[in-house]
Parts: sequence; C-alpha cells; structure tokens
Amino acid sequence: ASKEAIWRAKMVVAHWVYDACIPFNALQSPYFQPSIDAMVGIGRGFKGPSYHEIRVGLLKDCKKECRLLMETYRSNWEKNGCTIMADGWTDNRQRTLINFLVYCPVGLTFIKSVDASNAVKDAPTLVNLFFEVVEWVGPSNVVHMVTDNAANYTATGRLLHERYDNIYWSLCAVHCLNLLLKDISSMPHMDYLVSRASQVNIFLYNHITLLYWLRKRSGWMEIARPVMTRFDTSFITLKSIYDHKPDLQTLVKSKHYTNHKLSRTSKGKSFSSTILDNKIWNDCLIAIKVAAPIISDIHIVDSDEKPSLGYVYEGMFRTKMTIKNLSNNKKKWYKPYTNLLNLRWDRHLRKNLHAVVYFLNPAFMYDSGVEKMEIMQSMYDLFEKKSICKNGETAMSEIKLFRERYGSFGRDIAIKLSNTMQPDWWRLFGHSAPNLQKVTIQLLNQTSSSSGCERNWSVFERMHTKKRNRLEHQRLNDLVFVTYNLRLKNR
Repeated sequence: ASKEAIWRAKMVVAHWVYDACIPFNALQSPYFQPSIDAMVGIGRGFKGPSYHEIRVGLLKDCKKECRLLMETYRSNWEKNGCTIMADGWTDNRQRTLINFLVYCPVGLTFIKSVDASNAVKDAPTLVNLFFEVVEWVGPSNVVHMVTDNAANYTATGRLLHERYDNIYWSLCAVHCLNLLLKDISSMPHMDYLVSRASQVNIFLYNHITLLYWLRKRSGWMEIARPVMTRFDTSFITLKSIYDHKPDLQTLVKSKHYTNHKLSRTSKGKSFSSTILDNKIWNDCLIAIKVAAPIISDIHIVDSDEKPSLGYVYEGMFRTKMTIKNLSNNKKKWYKPYTNLLNLRWDRHLRKNLHAVVYFLNPAFMYDSGVEKMEIMQSMYDLFEKKSICKNGETAMSEIKLFRERYGSFGRDIAIKLSNTMQPDWWRLFGHSAPNLQKVTIQLLNQTSSSSGCERNWSVFERMHTKKRNRLEHQRLNDLVFVTYNLRLKNR
C-alpha cells in the first residue's frame, strides 16, 4: 500500500478514537492489532459488530471462551494444586471489595468480585464468602489461600483451616514487606532522610530551568518519583537521587545555579545544603543498603516468572543476615532494624507452610539453616496430616534421600539445575521419593501474593451499584469477568 493509503487508514481509526473519546492507551491493548488484522483479512465491506452484538451476543461468546480456558486450568488445579487469592481493596465510595482469583503456574484466573462491606468486620460472615469460592474450585484442589492484611482475615484464615485442614492460609507477602518498609521509613532518622529527598525532588521538578540544565548532561536519567501507597518507592527515590549525586553537586556549584535567584531563596538554600551535606549522602547510602534486600524480596514474591511461596522464608532470613552484616554484626546498630523485621516476620510470614517449602525448595536444600528445629517441627506438623499426605510416614523417610543426594537426587545434572528449575526440578528428579515428590510439587507450585492484577476500574464500582436491574447487573458481572480474564491471559 502507498504511504497515502496507509495515512488515510490511520486517519479513519483516529477519527473513531477522537469521536468516541477512547483513551489513547487503549491502542496499546494486545487485542488491538489482531482486530485490525482480522478485519483486513475479510476485506473491503466488512461491517463491524453492532451495539447489540457487543453488548449481548459477543459478550456471552467471550465469557464462554474464558470459561473454556478456565476449564483447561482446572485440570492443572487437580494435578498440581492451586492458590486462591483474595485481593481486597477499597473503592472511591469506601466500600470493601474483594476480587477472588485462582493461581496456578499455567495461568491466573479471575473468579468473581464481591462487595464485602457488610461482612469484612465479622470473621464468621466473611469466611462464608471464602467457603463459597473454595467449594467452587474444589476443596481437594486448593493448597493455599492468601489474603491481604485486613484485621479480620487472621480469624477468617483460622476458621478456613479448621474446616479444610488441607488448606493453609497466609497473608500477602508483598503487603507484609511493604509494611516492613513503612516501619523502617517511619524511624526518625529514616523519616528525615526521606523528607529531605522528597524536598530535593519537588524543588527540581518545580523549576524547569534546573531540570533543563541537568537533562543536557551526558547519561542523565530522570529521578524516580515516589508513589504514596508503595513505601518501596521512597527508597527507590533515595537510590535514584544517590545515583545522581555527582550531577546534583555539580549543579549547585555551577554559575547557572549560583547566579540564579533560586539559589538565594530559603528553599534554594535548603536544596544546596542538602546536596552538599556529606553526612546526608552517607546516611542515604546506608538506608539504600538496608532497604535493598527487602525491595529485592518484593520483586521476587510479586513476580509472575515462577511460583514464589518457596522463596519467602529464605528471603526474610537472607534480609536479616544482610542487615546484620552491614554493621559487622554490631548489635546496637542492627537491632532496631532486625527488631522491626522479626515483628513482621513472626506476626505474618513465619508460618509452617513457609518453613516447609523453604526446606523442600531445591535451591536451598543444602543451606545450613534448613535443619533448624523450627523448620523441622513445621515438617513434622505438616506430614502428620493425612489430608496433606496420605503416606506421611513414608514421605518423611524419603526426606533422607533428598537431603543426602541419594538416587535421582544425586545426579550431577540434578545438582547443577537445583537453583534454576523450581518447581519443575522435583518433577524431573524426584522420582526416587514418589510420596514426597507428589506433596512437594503441590506446595512449590503456589504463590505468596494476593495482588492479581490492576484494580480500581470504574467497571468494578458500577457493578456493585445497587440501583441497577438484575439483567444489567448480570451483564456487568460478565463484563468484569471477561475484562479481567482477558487481561490476565496477556500478562
């Protein structure tokens, strides 16, 4: 096609986008280009779907497609187990909404969204919502339930485990680690540092003349901006500002700045004072090093690359050791940080399940810490449950094969791949311990986060509006179901 023909075709799309007020980022949808290709494939004269088709018939067809995809996942739930994720959030009208999703390594599935405003304050009422989802997924398929840190979820998790003792409950690891960063950032000296860094950020981005000077420097990259709801971004901003130390110090010493009236204002003087204060830079480096392993843990447990449950316990232990080593094991220096870490770890993430999957994770099978009494006790507790392992005694006896590298565990290729192939490693090399293999594959295939996908969509809020007839409400339910699952499919 000629350049003019291509331009005219794009103009037609542009007219439609502008006329219908379609957000520009809609063109970044992975479904946009395939829709163009499909229409071009039919040829000239193709008539697009009507208002009624999009609203009724095609929506039903899309829902059917999503259901079929979900059924393919269900076979994986039966084989490898799954995690139910209860992703709670508060909308603009202060209603508590919970999105229920099912995680397995093959794919993430959205089940439904419920308005739990009247149930969230009462654990027995709230747990009934969880029972419904568990029964729909299949109690024998569910290994793990993960929720956010709202107060009543602890009691709800206990009630859930009492009814289904094969299902373990834990809090969202991402949320817990984010709260740990909040605790650390609230320490007086950390709060002071974050405040000074924020002032530097605001001063720079409020004065384009300074940014223009900086942006002309070789290799300049924009400073990360903090996000109010994510405490890791405060430390990421600190790291970003620290990385720009040479540029910022060159700026405040330059004639461009010293001759400018900004340098003589109170905010300008405060900016200069911060940038030239070596103690602030030294403290900033310490803060970055303290936060770095926690931020690394967040990236691991919030990643879609591999199931994350087997990395939570080791991540907390490694973070604690890293902070201790920063001070050369000077207790007076590291204790304030490790006390906060232990508080969050003990309260939220030091569960039997986390300890067991740490022990069984081949990446850590020869760590010195895996045979601690706490971890072994968790192993005994779990394998004594017939609902978890029907042949618990045999499975426990097979642990020696795993630990001593006997049979298939002792092959050179098994040892070389132990760091990179979790959870498939057990499927490939665990056949010398078939009872332990079956349980371990299920445990290591689970996630530790309840954050399933982006939220706060207006369609969720519309769906939970009471003033709506039953047919329209069902259509919105279908729309949410289709929208969420299409996005999850392309994560």
